[in-house]
Amino acid sequence: MDRDELVANARVVALPMRERFRGITVREALLIDGGDGRWAEWSPFTEYDDAEASTWLRAALAELTPSRPQSERSASRSLSERSETKGPPPAIRVNATVPAIPAAAVPALLDRFPGVRTAKVKVAERGQSLADDLARVAAVRAALGPAGRIRVDANALWSLDEAETALRALADFDLEYAEQPVASIQDMVALRSRLHPLVRIAADELVRKPEDPLAVARAGAADLLILKLQPLGGAARALDILAEAGLPAVTSSALETSVGLAAAARFAAMVNARQPDVDFDHGLGTAALFAADVTADPLLPVDGAIPLREVRPDAELLDRYAAAPERRDWWLARLRRCITLLDAG
Repeated sequence: MDRDELVANARVVALPMRERFRGITVREALLIDGGDGRWAEWSPFTEYDDAEASTWLRAALAELTPSRPQSERSASRSLSERSETKGPPPAIRVNATVPAIPAAAVPALLDRFPGVRTAKVKVAERGQSLADDLARVAAVRAALGPAGRIRVDANALWSLDEAETALRALADFDLEYAEQPVASIQDMVALRSRLHPLVRIAADELVRKPEDPLAVARAGAADLLILKLQPLGGAARALDILAEAGLPAVTSSALETSVGLAAAARFAAMVNARQPDVDFDHGLGTAALFAADVTADPLLPVDGAIPLREVRPDAELLDRYAAAPERRDWWLARLRRCITLLDAG
C-alpha cells in the first residue's frame, strides 16, 4: 500500500474516556483499512514528535503486511489449532488498570474488570501526594483480597529518594512490582540496589524510548521489562528485545482502541510462548477505561481475560466518533510526515 492509499484508507476517531488517564479525557486514534478485512491502528500520543511516532507507524504497517514474520505465523497457527478444540477459546489474562482516582472510587472502577486477579495502580500523579497513593493502593488491596496482585506505575515521575520512600511505604501492600519509578538508568540501578528484594523494578519508558533498549538489561536496572507493541515498532523488534535482554516481560497497551488491542493480544500470546514459566497478567484490559469504542463488541475483560480474535471496526461507530475535521487533517498531515521519515530510513 503506497502513501496515497494509506492516507485515503485512514479514519480518525475521538473516543471519550470514562476516567482521565495520562491527562487524556478523549483518546484520538487513526485506523487504517488494509483491505481483505485487515485493519491496523496508529495512535501515538499527540505530544510525541514525528521520529517517535514513526516507530509506532512501523508497527501498524507490519499488521497490514500479508506475510507476517515466522514467529507471528506460528503463533497464529497455534491459536487456530487451540480454538478448534472443545476447550474454551484462547484468551490472554489481563490486569485491571486503576487511574489516579480517589480511593472511594476504586471499587466501582474494578467492577469494570470482572474476574481479574491483578491491578496496575497509577501513582505519583502530579498534584497528588503519597497519602493519596497509599489510600488508592489500600482500596485496591481491600477489593482484591490477600491473594490479589498489585503493581504500581509511576511513569518515571519520582526522584530517586522519593521513589525509595514511596515504595518502602507501598511495599506493605505486597507489590508484584513497581513500573518505571524513576527516569534514568542510573537511578533505576541505584533504586533496585536499595530496595532489593523488597520490591521488584520494571522498566517501561527506558525500554521503548532510548536508542538502546537493551542498556537497561546490561546495567542491571530492572527485574523485568514492559513491552508495548506499537511504541516498539511491532512484534518482530519487540521479540528481539525480549530474547536479547534475557529478562521476563509483561505486555501492556498504549491505550488503544479494540483494533489495536487485538494486535497487542496476539503479541502477548507470542510473549507467553517465549516464557512459559512466567506467570504475569498483561496490561491489555484498557478497553474498560473507554466510554466508547470502534466496535460494538469491544475487547473487554471477561473472567479476568480478553479473547484472542480479530476486531474490525463498525462503519456506524467510525462515523459517530469521527474526529473533528481539523483534528482529522492534523492526523493525516502527521501520517504523511511519518511515512516520509520511514521512506527515508
